[in-house]
Amino acid sequence: MPIIATAGHVDHGKSTLVEALTGRDPDRWAEEKTRGLTIDLGFAWTRLGDEDVGFVDVPGHERFIKNMLAGVGAVDVALFVVAADEGWMPQSEEHAAVLDLLDVRTGIVALTRADLVDDETIELAALEIEDRVAGTSLVGWPIVPTAAPDGRGIEELKAALANALEQAGPPRNEDRPRLWVDRAFTIAGAGTVVTGTLVGGAVHKGDELTMWPPGSPTRVRGLQSHERDVDEIAPGTRAALNLAGADRSTIARGAMLGRAGDFRATDQFLADLRPVRTLEGELTDRGAYHLHVGSGGWPVRLRVLTGDDAAPVTALVRAPAQIPLVMGDRFVMREVGRKAVVAGGRVLDPHPGTLDRSSAAVSAGSLRAVLDDPPGRRADVLLDRRGIARLDDLARDTGGGRPSAALIAEGIAVAPAAASTHEAGAVAAVRAFQDANPLRPGVPKASLATTLGLPVAVLEVVVAESRALVDDGPTVHTTDFAPAWGDDQEAAWQAARETLERSGLAVPRASGLGLDEETFHMLLRTGRLVRVGEDLVYLPAQLEEITAGLDALPDGFTVAEFRDAYGMTRRHAVPLLEWLDREGWTSRRGDVRTVRRRPSPAPDDARPR
Repeated sequence: MPIIATAGHVDHGKSTLVEALTGRDPDRWAEEKTRGLTIDLGFAWTRLGDEDVGFVDVPGHERFIKNMLAGVGAVDVALFVVAADEGWMPQSEEHAAVLDLLDVRTGIVALTRADLVDDETIELAALEIEDRVAGTSLVGWPIVPTAAPDGRGIEELKAALANALEQAGPPRNEDRPRLWVDRAFTIAGAGTVVTGTLVGGAVHKGDELTMWPPGSPTRVRGLQSHERDVDEIAPGTRAALNLAGADRSTIARGAMLGRAGDFRATDQFLADLRPVRTLEGELTDRGAYHLHVGSGGWPVRLRVLTGDDAAPVTALVRAPAQIPLVMGDRFVMREVGRKAVVAGGRVLDPHPGTLDRSSAAVSAGSLRAVLDDPPGRRADVLLDRRGIARLDDLARDTGGGRPSAALIAEGIAVAPAAASTHEAGAVAAVRAFQDANPLRPGVPKASLATTLGLPVAVLEVVVAESRALVDDGPTVHTTDFAPAWGDDQEAAWQAARETLERSGLAVPRASGLGLDEETFHMLLRTGRLVRVGEDLVYLPAQLEEITAGLDALPDGFTVAEFRDAYGMTRRHAVPLLEWLDREGWTSRRGDVRTVRRRPSPAPDDARPR
């Protein structure tokens, strides 16, 4: 069901016109009846041709401009009202600016109270309107003179609205339902009910949704549209949702309903700002501003990032609350001091991170160029700006986009340019490590990932794409690298081996073998030495001698019996037995051990005779 929103100066007949079109009075509050003006949003509906149509009647008084902004955030067609006997007025200009900033391109201008003026005045009023809307999204809208009390022009207005709705086309269904709450209340026996205009996708009875703020889960217990219970509501429809698990006291106008996987909230975003044409001076960081998105409004601070002569303005917007925003979302900005709308714009990056002026200008240009492109293209550009990002974050920030050209590992995407930068950094880090550690097989992968600030999974895909690097499992090395084993290392090794062989099984401490750290680790990696304890190593042949003698030990032998059997000290026996336990040769129970695995017997013809 498409939505038509009214706009225009106070007391120019918006509510009267809606009642004439629908037969329903949109003014809901007693105070509105008493004062004769719309304070809050009003709602009504009717049938135009073969289609049900909803009307959102918004207030026109300056003091109630915030409620007006809440009402025009999700409209298909605007009904802009100007009284023929008064012409263009201050709120006419402000409401037109809001429609223009929100890029509402389809609408009708109703020239009301035509019964109070002559034909010449009507013609002059129409010419003034055409002049006032020049250069805005309202240009070219049909102007229909009306007089609600006697029904003049009402049928013509209905026909014009039906034609405008046909031009606007059906509401977009992106399978990402989103409802900005404009009212929340409690019904006895039913619980919490919220109302708003659904956009982006359908909602069904029983759907699991999330309410921001505070980001809490809720379930749709019931649905109603235009006072009828339904099981499904399509996008572009005024809806009332009865929610299970939602606390009415935590829900205010401006809260948003959607699926948890479709949105994420932010308290700052990179924005494209366009000042209204009537703004005197420039937008600066010093103003006190109020941000309006959907049905919500929040005080915000601006950090203008572009130069004074840049158009449009790029700014970082900081809010005191977490707001669920998507790239391309439109908003309006009011300045508190001026009590007026001063700018509007679109969200460029909902989670921009740290920005400086130069990078912001470059980012803004590339992001601005794809705001109206499909989500996948948005994701490509947003990933280029971020370098690395989680796929689900990119989808939430772009309206469902997935980058088309990226390295992907465990749900993380890396932009091609960023991958090249990380690959160059990895090559430099690996070469530096190899120069400092020529005997190591490569830099430990976890250490390299930490140095580069990358998850290990991302490092692995970067290395896999590199022609200069090799992933050996625990380590990474360059393709042209081989551990350097020179004459000095060979001489040190031969001397250490001879020392171990002369010592029998009561070998000296490893630190006393005269091996530098790199040579020592190389010997361990290649298996020429076996580490048994913290400062104890053996030759493989010596360990084979020890395991071959296990058959001579009784079941339930002690450390002392093992020590005496092999003629060694307790310093050797204890770590050796712990090594035998780890390798599965023996098992310990209390203070005794049992041989679990015995060496294979030699063949008969190989046994000594």
